Amino acid sequence: MNAFSKLTIAIALSAAASIATAQESGHGSHGSHDAHAAHSSSQTAAPAELTDGEVKKIDKEAGKITLRHGELKNLNMAAMTMVFRVKDPVVLDQVKVGDKVKFAADRVNGAVTVVQLQAAQ
Repeated sequence: MNAFSKLTIAIALSAAASIATAQESGHGSHGSHDAHAAHSSSQTAAPAELTDGEVKKIDKEAGKITLRHGELKNLNMAAMTMVFRVKDPVVLDQVKVGDKVKFAADRVNGAVTVVQLQAAQ
């Protein structure tokens, strides 16, 4: 086999390895997205883990609540204070500023939304 043939084979093998690596990487991220989508849909069906929080502000007209909260594992979110939409505005009548609560939040139509809220025991 001459040097040109060896070089051609080496380039072809290198290209094939690069394509295989790219496909695995693409498949891995696509697979992760599918797994995440499946995980998200399973969270919609099953209640999310309740997180401790404290009511800082209530905006009934806008259907929003400001909570200081612990880590929201299902949303990969650290503890902080933030404004949430509420899935059911009726829950805003059940709490007041300063109340300790337990709640679950999830993404609903792209917005982080409180899907369950109850007074802490």
